[in-house]
Amino acid sequence: MPVALILSSYVAASRVGGMAQALALAALGIDPVVVPTVLFGRHPGRGAPGGGATPIEIFDGMLAGVEADGGFSRADLLITGYFASAAQVRSAAKAMDAARAARPTTRIVVDPIMGDAGRLYVSPEVADAIAAELIPRADLIAPNAWELERLSGLAITDAHTAVAAARSLGKPVLVSSVPCGETIGVVYADVEGAWLANHARAPKAPNGVGDLLTALFAAALVEDLAADQALARAVGGVAEAVHESVADELPIVAMGVRLGRISPTVRIERLS
Repeated sequence: MPVALILSSYVAASRVGGMAQALALAALGIDPVVVPTVLFGRHPGRGAPGGGATPIEIFDGMLAGVEADGGFSRADLLITGYFASAAQVRSAAKAMDAARAARPTTRIVVDPIMGDAGRLYVSPEVADAIAAELIPRADLIAPNAWELERLSGLAITDAHTAVAAARSLGKPVLVSSVPCGETIGVVYADVEGAWLANHARAPKAPNGVGDLLTALFAAALVEDLAADQALARAVGGVAEAVHESVADELPIVAMGVRLGRISPTVRIERLS
């Protein structure tokens, strides 16, 4: 069974962050190993979340334990998400190097969680550390459109400007929340091509959509799907999960293997 090492948030009662990704990957036959950057009871957007950031000594110790148990040499994927401190980001960068040394074929996926809609969710020090330490080590970068603007310095107004911004980073990029008129889009771009997947906007999407998208696309990479197929499947799984969401939570467990199916509501278009 493939293995994914996830360095991100653990939120007990909300299907977001590393917890959501672990559930989704497990449903698709990938064994998740989660090293939490924070331990929260619920999503902070609902009020005081309970818990707090994982102290760097604990974070480093958990990574050391995973490595000592052979976890780095077994990892097919290493996914990073939310970080509470720049020190955690630097530790994640060291873990990336160690995982790559232990298993050169490990795919490193960086979701550069910084913010959205013009504001940072993390401190400037964390955002700068992600850009400096993690982006250069990534095999795939998975930002939202605002994060890609911050990383590239280029404005994103549509799918084609998203492709230009993505290619300026010199890495394969999966960018979400791309403006597409009446629909919402996700763009994948690399040196060989670029594709747009779009679908109708939901009146209100639950938290965790970006986390789920990253996990589903990463799972498709493990299966060696072509880029357009991976995009169609990942966006389809997210669209269906959003459609069936209840009480503002993604129904990841209820969806199960249906997360890996292409949705008829998603349209795929080659851009270049």
